[in-house]
Amino acid sequence: MFRATIFTLMPEMFPGPLGTSLAGDALARGLWALETRNIRDHGLGRHRAVDDTPAGGGPGMVIRADVLAAALDAGIAADDPRPRLLMSPRGRPLTQARVRELVAGDGAIVVCGRFEGVDERVIAARHLEEISIGDYVLSGGEIAAMVLIDACVRLIPGVMGKFDSGSEESFENGLLEYPQYTRPRDWEGHAIPDVLLNGDHAKIAKWRREEAERLTKERRPDLGMKK
Repeated sequence: MFRATIFTLMPEMFPGPLGTSLAGDALARGLWALETRNIRDHGLGRHRAVDDTPAGGGPGMVIRADVLAAALDAGIAADDPRPRLLMSPRGRPLTQARVRELVAGDGAIVVCGRFEGVDERVIAARHLEEISIGDYVLSGGEIAAMVLIDACVRLIPGVMGKFDSGSEESFENGLLEYPQYTRPRDWEGHAIPDVLLNGDHAKIAKWRREEAERLTKERRPDLGMKK
C-alpha cells in the first residue's frame, strides 16, 4: 500500500484537500495511508526552536540540521525503503514518470521546508532528494507536498474509475492531452469535430494523436514528442 509520511511544522494543514474528492475517498477506503510528523516536537529549549539565522548572514531563518535530523531519525525506521523527498524550488522538476516510479513503490517520505530552507548538511546526511513542482517559491513545502501526493494517489489501482483515465493524460506519452468534448453537440456556434462522432475508432485515434502533437508543439516544445 502507498504510504505517505509528512514531516512538517504545520501538521494541521493535512490532510487538507487530500481528505476530499478522489484522494479522500481512497484514504477512507484504505487504499493509501497518510501520516504527519511535527518537526517542532524535536525543537530545542522551552520554545521548541527549530531554526536559526543563516551562516554568513542574510535574511530569514534556516531549519537546523540537528532538529530536522532528530525528527527524521525518530519517525523513520532504519529499514524503511521509501524515498526521502524534500520539497524545494531548487529541486529536480516533478514529472509524471517520477510519479509513476513512486506509485510503483511503497510510498514516500516527504519533508516540507519553511523559512529560507533547510541546513544543507542534513540534506546530504539523511539522503534527501529535492523535488520541485515549478519555477516559483511558496511559503512552505506543504502545498507542494499535497501536489506530489495527489499526483501519486490518483494512479493507485482502484482510485480512478477507469485505468485509461490515467494512461491517456498529459505527459504520459511525452505529449499534452488532446482536446476533450461532450454534449451538447452544438454550443454557442461551436460544434464538436465530426471525426469524434462518426464511430471510426481508427480515425478518432489518429485525430487525437495529431491534436496532442499540435498542442505539445505549440505550448510545450520542451517535452519532446515520442513517436
